[in-house]
Amino acid sequence: MRVIVQRVSKASVEVDGRITGAIGQGILVLLGVSHADGEAEADYLLDRVTGLRMFNDAAGKMNLSLRDVGGSLLVVSQFTLYGDTRKGRRPSFDLAAPAEQARRLYEYFVEQARAGGIPTETGEFQAHMEVSLVNDGPVTFVLDSK
Repeated sequence: MRVIVQRVSKASVEVDGRITGAIGQGILVLLGVSHADGEAEADYLLDRVTGLRMFNDAAGKMNLSLRDVGGSLLVVSQFTLYGDTRKGRRPSFDLAAPAEQARRLYEYFVEQARAGGIPTETGEFQAHMEVSLVNDGPVTFVLDSK
């Protein structure tokens, strides 16, 4: 499982002209699932994302986590994170999980975040989405479960 996390002051997802999810201060999570992933990988990355000290403290140092600042998550599925661009001009998505598996793990990630008390909004799985964000910093990290 792979995520790109961006510290945001606000972010939203729009599908067919309607907002499906919007947050203020928090983290935009672009989440990709590989065919080798399961719930253990989702649990590991959720813990990493919510515990990562990527928010500034009073001294301006990145010492605070999402939980520390009371921020929210906006989770967007993104199978293209497993696109292989090493050959040719068209990406290969052989490493990406089949849609059913990816949907299950995406929904599991979201459910676990909510169960852990993190305010969590989402995009719409397998939809064409328009993601808007204000990257605060900018601060962006790539995390892998492997």
